[in-house]
Amino acid sequence: MEKDRCVFVIDDNPSARNGIAHLIRAAGYAVCDFASASEFLEKINPDISGCLVLDITIPGLLEDELVMELKKCNIELPIIVLTGDDNSEAWRKANNINAVGFFRKPVDGIALLDAIEWALRKSLNRDNTRN
Repeated sequence: MEKDRCVFVIDDNPSARNGIAHLIRAAGYAVCDFASASEFLEKINPDISGCLVLDITIPGLLEDELVMELKKCNIELPIIVLTGDDNSEAWRKANNINAVGFFRKPVDGIALLDAIEWALRKSLNRDNTRN
């Protein structure tokens, strides 16, 4: 798998965000991490490729708001959801944004890296069918 695609991490908890970003970097992937969805959207590049690891319970994020903004920019990223609240509301939000993975914190690092690898392959296959 090409490891030049970026894994975008959005989590408002600095410890969790830094830990997840460190794990992903240690596996050889490029990582860009953000404290909020709005910070991510401000810096988004329409030519990006990769996947998004998202804490679904960050304050101020409506479950479909981020996805709608990405679609406006013509950006499709597979989304892996993280949550500290494994409840029906978190599952509903993940389902609403068509998440390709759902993990409860603290997350199993190997399982998360497997999901990222799968999401990046999905992203690569989608990009190849466009070209």
